[in-house]
This record gives sequence, C-alpha cells and structure tokens, in this order.
Amino acid sequence: MKTTKAIAFLLTILIGNIQEIEAQAPDRPNILWVSVEDISPNLGCYGDQFAKTPVLDKLAENGVRYTNAIASSPVCAAARSAIITGMYASSQGTQHMRCKGRMPEGFKFYPQVMREAGYFCTNNEKTDYNLPHAPGEIWNELGHDAHWRNRKDKSQPFFSIFNLGITHESAINSKEKQELRADPKKLILPPYFPDTPKVRELWARHYDNIAMMDILVGDILKQLEEDGLAENTIILYFSDHGTGVPRHKRWLYDSGLKVPMIAYAPEKYQHLLTGKPGTVSDELVSFIDLAPTAIHLTGATIPENMHGRAFLGENLKPERAYAYATRDRMDERYDMQRSVRSKYFKYIRYYESYKPYTQYMNTPEKGDIMKEIRRAHANGTLPAAGAHIIAPTKPDEELFDLRNDPNELTNLANDPNYSYILMEMREAHNRWSDNTKDSGLIPETIIRSWESQYNASIYDILRSQNVPITEIRDAAFGKNLNVLTKSLDHENEAVRYWSAISLGNDINLSKSTNHFGT
Repeated sequence: MKTTKAIAFLLTILIGNIQEIEAQAPDRPNILWVSVEDISPNLGCYGDQFAKTPVLDKLAENGVRYTNAIASSPVCAAARSAIITGMYASSQGTQHMRCKGRMPEGFKFYPQVMREAGYFCTNNEKTDYNLPHAPGEIWNELGHDAHWRNRKDKSQPFFSIFNLGITHESAINSKEKQELRADPKKLILPPYFPDTPKVRELWARHYDNIAMMDILVGDILKQLEEDGLAENTIILYFSDHGTGVPRHKRWLYDSGLKVPMIAYAPEKYQHLLTGKPGTVSDELVSFIDLAPTAIHLTGATIPENMHGRAFLGENLKPERAYAYATRDRMDERYDMQRSVRSKYFKYIRYYESYKPYTQYMNTPEKGDIMKEIRRAHANGTLPAAGAHIIAPTKPDEELFDLRNDPNELTNLANDPNYSYILMEMREAHNRWSDNTKDSGLIPETIIRSWESQYNASIYDILRSQNVPITEIRDAAFGKNLNVLTKSLDHENEAVRYWSAISLGNDINLSKSTNHFGT
C-alpha cells in the first residue's frame, strides 16, 4: 500500500513537471509562404498606379514591405536551388538552368531541419531545385493537394508554401485570346522597350495576370481565416525573380533581381518583425536568407553551411552590406555574369563580355516583346535606352547609382568620381568568389566530370582538392598577355580553359599588369 502511494506521489510530481515544461515551451508560429513567379515590384503598395492588388496592399499595410529584396539569380531554377538549400547555387554547382547538381555530403534541405523541429511541411507544388531529391525526404506533402489542412494533429505547427504560376513568362506570351482589363494605352512602358501596340498589349496582359494573382493570394489567406489560424500564422509573400520579359528575367539588373516581398505577423508575433505594421524597410534581403529565416522562426539551429542570415525573429545578426547574384547558362546559352548590390549601388562583372548582350535563346525569342525589340532595332525605332539590349558586346564591368538611375542605364564604371566605389565593390565580388568557391568558374562539363571522378559534389571537391579558384578567376577575367600565355600550361584544366578563352576573344590584352589584377 505504501509502495502504491509512493508511486502515485512520484507520478503526480512527474506530471506536474511535464505540465510546467509544456507551459514554459515557446508558442511556435505557423509559417505560410506565398511564392509567385516572374514579377518585379509591380504592386499597388509599391506605388505602381496601374496595379490592382488590394489583397497584397492590405497585407503590406499591416506588415513590413521590403524595398531591397534581391533574388540570388534572375531565373527560377537557380533561384529556387538557393532557397531550398540556403546556399548560393554557384557554390554547389546548381547555377545552370535545368542542370543536375549534387547535394553536398551531410547537408539538409531547410524543410528537413524544420520537420526535425516538429513542423508539418507542405509544398503546393513547385520544386525546380536543380538537385536530385526524394520529395518524401524533404516534405510531409508535395503536390497539387499539399496543404496544412492535411496534418493529422491539428495542434502541430506547420510550414506551408503555395506557389502561384499565373504571372509566369509563359502567361505573358500565351497565344490564347485574353480580354484585357488594364488599358494598354494608359500604361507606362519601361524606357528601353519600343512603344508598339503589341508591347503594350503584353504589358497590359501582365498587369491583368498580377490582378488575378492577387485574388488567388486572397483565397489562400481566406482559408487561414476559415481554419481559425490567422492569429497564429506568420506570412511571407515574394516573387522568385523579376518580370518574365527581355531585360528583366535572366538579367542581373534590378529589373531581373529586385522582387516584391511582404512579411506579416499577427499581433502575438509582431515582435518577430523588424518594424511595426505598415513599416517600409530598405534592409537588403537575399534569397539565401529565406531558409535561415524559416528555421530561425521555429527555434531550431541554423546549419552552419547556410550562407544567409535570418531577417525575422529575435536576436538577429547585423544586416548584410551586399546582396550577391549570379547568371550562368540560361537555357542553351552560356554567359557568366556576377553582381554585387548595396542599398545604393550595383556592380556587374561580365566574364564573357565579348558575347552579345542578348544571345539568341529559344524561349525569350519566341516572345512578342523580343520580336518587337528586334524589329525596332532593324527599322531604327528602338529607344536609345534600349540600344544596349541588342549590342554586339558588353563592357567588362558596369556600375550604377541606383538612387539616381533606378533603371540602370548609365554605366559609371569608367567615371573617376566613382572609382573608389568601383574598387570597393570589385573587391567585394572577389572576396565572395573566393569565400563561396564560385563553381561558375568551372566549365559545366568539367564540374560533372569531376563529380564522377571523385564521386562527390562539386561543393565538396572545391574544398577537398585545393582547386585554385583565385587563379581560375584571374584567367577568366585576366587582361595580362604574359600571365595568360603561361597559364595555358597550368596543371588545372579550368585555368587552362579560361586562359585559352581569354586569349582567343579579348583583343585588348595588355603585356603589363592592369587594374584587373593579373
């Protein structure tokens, strides 16, 4: 009898301790991401007078609207590869459009970390990671029917993504008849597009698609309300890169990289935002910050391999000074480019400046806006602001003052008044290239050959085989004839490749060291 009473007493203490621990456990938020495709900040809340976006305008009014949210690549697959891993695509060999990368040994996709932290994770439904993956290892649910509503335990916190494709490039270029609600005649076109009825028609169609997208976002938010979850869910809305038209998508200008981003939190979680409702933040946010942010909100530990920083939650690290972006093979065309962006300036390095600004690529060339650009160039009616789009070559570097030149039309790289900024951002690029071990400097065929040879990811190879990234970069961007000639005999095949390419294509090689450092 005494034993029974003792056991009962111990159980009472144990249950009490468990209840106390549960009471002290943090009330973790649900997290909803709404990701849309191919739009720049053409929303009413961003000051666009032609956009009909009342749902998102309301969300911004009650949340934080970011004015410097920057995609890590101006095309979906490379951008989404960076999001799912929290790492630059160029660090893991997934920077080329529709390539087959290899996940570094022991690394996890961010939803795996969140699932281990107890979250029910769903993706409705796009992946496009450029990496092999077994959906069941990443998501609790993946597909058209994936939804937070499908979790068995309704008290389990969830992380759900809904990807809306109605604004995709293909929707702008659709041949289906579409009755326009936006008035083509009233729209303001980008200054680099020819002002023709066809361009205006497609630009109006894009605004109509944005308006429909806003309605679909409203439908998702309504489901939160219906389920009684609105007061427990943090919402993040963003686009995967800029608008799906020429000189936007696939380009490292802000027209291709700057995206709309809105963070909303209900009252109980507003302390996790970086400002009060209605705040407009100019903080630089990169796509590699998305995974760390989601993990940080769950209370889990951010893996050390992730390159970004959380921008929501408590105890945040200092804001980033630069956002970096990459462009590599787009569809069937190679054109390695890199950019560094501060709040006020943009630096672009063209590693293959001898190639045209716009190489022929099957997908964009099928679009009517590209056809109109080609036609206007042929008949002499292309605006001066668009001349660079069809230029036969590119400069080695571009530098833009984003405050005074938001369309990035005036290259300041050769202006002595900006030489200090140019040097600073050039060095920032070089440091980033070295620190992340930019695999874009390794020809794609060599990457896949090495991965097969070493049976490892290019990420691991670049860190275990002492690949000379700096020397490869110097050969790729080199201007010194003597150095490049000697590098033709280098033991590393990537150095030899770029030396031959540079020698064969650059007519401005110098016999002495110049400001590019070789």
